[in-house]
Amino acid sequence: MFPMIRIEGVRHAYKTPSGPLPVLDGLEMSLDEGGFSAVVGPSGCGKSTLTRLISGLMKPDEGKVMLHGEVVTGPRATVGMAFQNPVLLEWRSILQNVILPLEIVPNTLSKAECEDRARYLLHLVGLEGFEDKRPSELSGGMRQRASLCRALVHKPEVLILDEPFGALDAFTREDLWQTMHKVKENEPFTGVLITHDLREAIFLADQVVVLSGRPARTQYLLDVPDTGPRDLEHLYTPEAAEMLAILRHQIEIAQGRAPAEGEAA
Repeated sequence: MFPMIRIEGVRHAYKTPSGPLPVLDGLEMSLDEGGFSAVVGPSGCGKSTLTRLISGLMKPDEGKVMLHGEVVTGPRATVGMAFQNPVLLEWRSILQNVILPLEIVPNTLSKAECEDRARYLLHLVGLEGFEDKRPSELSGGMRQRASLCRALVHKPEVLILDEPFGALDAFTREDLWQTMHKVKENEPFTGVLITHDLREAIFLADQVVVLSGRPARTQYLLDVPDTGPRDLEHLYTPEAAEMLAILRHQIEIAQGRAPAEGEAA
């Protein structure tokens, strides 16, 4: 059985006027179907590059990115993406914004079925009654919920979340974390979350991948125990405190502020 996502020996560099800028160096990562992996690391270490490689928007210089055992060679309709900026179209209603991927991705749904699918997702994230509003009439958190619905409306196998909650205030962000758990219970997908928030990583994911400084490699893997349904109280347990301490130390290593194990201080 193949993992849903498998990254093998991926190396990638960007071309610059002063020469190649290595970003990823022999990256390894594996995620089983239905899993949820959070990727953390220093700023500029290649986290967003990783999302582009998984989605097929870019090809690695070396190595392989595979979905369901097949090498990714271009954009795939089975991948959904949500970003920090929701980028909703102001001239379309929230319902029409959510439906947009179904107008692009080939499917057999009727117009009524497309609308039913979009309304179901909006209800799931707490936006029932806002279907006919314009994006400017919604708060930042509400727009991000609509963006999440748009990323899921075509039932992708893989959902990539590139810091979707990073620009929100703390209370809204925590509310959306809980919404994500509700969505995950009702929508089957394999998730990849890019984040700088370690609390977000251990609350949402079942695996946290720590990338090293650029050029990035897989520095550390943390498995988050399955303790059943999570609520915010889980973030204040001794187990959560221990995981956060481990991750903070790994980030310090990646930033060069702490020696790796086996190195002299």
